[in-house]
Amino acid sequence: MLTFCGTERRCVMYNHVGYETRFYAPLSRVFIGLTSVVRRCRTLVARRCVRVRVARGSGTATDSNDSRVARAAENTEPDGDQADRYTVRSVAKAMRLIDIVADGPPEGLTLSDLARSLGASKSTTLALARTLTTSGVLRHARPGPRYCLGTALIRLGDITRRQLPLGEICRPALAELAGQTKMTSRVAVCDDGYPVFIERVDGPGSVRFHTPLGQREVPHTSAAGKAMLATMTEQEVRAICAATGMVRRTAHTITDVDSLLANLALARANGFAVDDEEDAEGIFCVGAVFFGHDGSCAGAVSVTGIKGDLPAWRMNELGRMVQRYASKISESLGGGRYAERYPAAAGATA
Repeated sequence: MLTFCGTERRCVMYNHVGYETRFYAPLSRVFIGLTSVVRRCRTLVARRCVRVRVARGSGTATDSNDSRVARAAENTEPDGDQADRYTVRSVAKAMRLIDIVADGPPEGLTLSDLARSLGASKSTTLALARTLTTSGVLRHARPGPRYCLGTALIRLGDITRRQLPLGEICRPALAELAGQTKMTSRVAVCDDGYPVFIERVDGPGSVRFHTPLGQREVPHTSAAGKAMLATMTEQEVRAICAATGMVRRTAHTITDVDSLLANLALARANGFAVDDEEDAEGIFCVGAVFFGHDGSCAGAVSVTGIKGDLPAWRMNELGRMVQRYASKISESLGGGRYAERYPAAAGATA
């Protein structure tokens, strides 16, 4: 800090540790002039840096104010639920950027689009996009440049699908479902329209059902299988029925393709399918499908119990309950709820 003392004809400068240095009048004027020049240079350099940062972000000098505002927001505003003490904010922004590109159009998004959606400056967005492009998570597309999802995600997706412990993911839902219904709950994966049961939780009652796991079953006699068929086209259903021969298991088994298609239409409208003693006498099942991240039918959840004199309202109540748990599994897999894919379904929960 400089202070010119006219009465003592000296200039007093306080340095960074508080000591004062005194200059007599002839030298003080020179020192004050040099200080003004230094301040002016600092201002010019700062303005130049702003222009360079904007230019690197594919912007112009006109949006320098917007860039400064965006940078200030980045440094002061938390990322909502991402503002965790163990969250790396730059990594969180990169993950958000991937989601933005994934939700964008097939031709990709420009840098301006990405910066606007991310709520960040162009320079920050460009640095993130280039880093992700280098690793193959994003890629350049022309004309543009525009940014699209990269091929590295294909490899990672295949690895994730192979490593996905679907049985472990579904087991908590199966345990809750078995506890609430007092019935045996099962989950099956969809193997080209055929159910393959991979996990089971027995109900708390004394009745136990022999339901082997890992075995491919015919779809037209089980609730899980019919729920899967209900997501397929008529041509696909007819092809599967022709391949299986629609073998009769009980007096209630549907062995006619047209009757099965009508039953599947009802299952599609309700959001769940019913095996009404069609696989074994005196045994009923209720099943509902769940979806994978790609939107296809990934499998189905079902409960099995003794038919007895079970009223129709109880059957519908169980169907809606099973469908709710199937939707939870869909959400955990990134597939969304049943109601989002079949809005007209009466039994689907929003």
